[in-house]
Amino acid sequence: IGGTTNFLAYGEFPQSEKEPESLLFPRGAVFKRQVGDVQPVDVQLIEEHVKHSWYEGEKALNPAKGETKPKYEPLDVANRYSWMKAPRYKGEPMEVGPLARVLIAYGKGHAPTKKAVDDLLKKLQVPVEALFSTLGRTAARALETKIIGDSMEGWMDQLVENLKNGNTKTYQAYQMPAQASGVGLNDVPRGALGHWIEIKDQKIGNYQLVVPSTWNLGPRCAENKPGPVEEALMGTPVADPKRPVEILRTIHSFDPCIACGVHVIDPKTNEVYKFRVV
Repeated sequence: IGGTTNFLAYGEFPQSEKEPESLLFPRGAVFKRQVGDVQPVDVQLIEEHVKHSWYEGEKALNPAKGETKPKYEPLDVANRYSWMKAPRYKGEPMEVGPLARVLIAYGKGHAPTKKAVDDLLKKLQVPVEALFSTLGRTAARALETKIIGDSMEGWMDQLVENLKNGNTKTYQAYQMPAQASGVGLNDVPRGALGHWIEIKDQKIGNYQLVVPSTWNLGPRCAENKPGPVEEALMGTPVADPKRPVEILRTIHSFDPCIACGVHVIDPKTNEVYKFRVV
């Protein structure tokens, strides 16, 4: 229940100045749940679709040339129905976050992750395929917390040693160029985060972000492929339509970056809208 198909991680926690090779959690992409076939990430192949979003335009764009021009229209699930864009990598929706990081690290043979995952699977007596679920997403969050916690001890020792040696530098001086463009990638708790910037005359000419919740909660793209959360909810059995806790559990496992409680209010009556699960 609650599984998706494709996974993306930019990686995080560089162990040296060499990236992405030194990242504790490696960078990579997995398609069709083929964990043993982790592919490299090419940022040029990232696009954002707006066909089903409340923005101007129809063409999918790489964030480096992205546009954010709001164009609200009445809700129409067959056309535009979301304020989120629909990010795609190689044309595919990608789940990001703890499960993506753990699966990619596992597939690339990262020793601490492999041990943690294998121990979990053995204890639960389930195959690795069981991770493609709400359960796997929740378990991955706990596993990576343990892995990061264990690594922090070594990082603290390095920091103390640097301070003892007089290395107290905390920032790198930077001179704003007249013209430039760049991209920054990292993984935050919710998943893959990308910043794209273009500088003109020492000022920001264009700035775009593709944040984790956009990857996970974005709508369908121009090819009508659902985003990860939509995919995860398809076919979810609901025991009690009046209390659809199964749906909430799956959505919560993605840790959406929205208010914990969202109420849709009728602007005329101030009453909370009610929805029926069918």
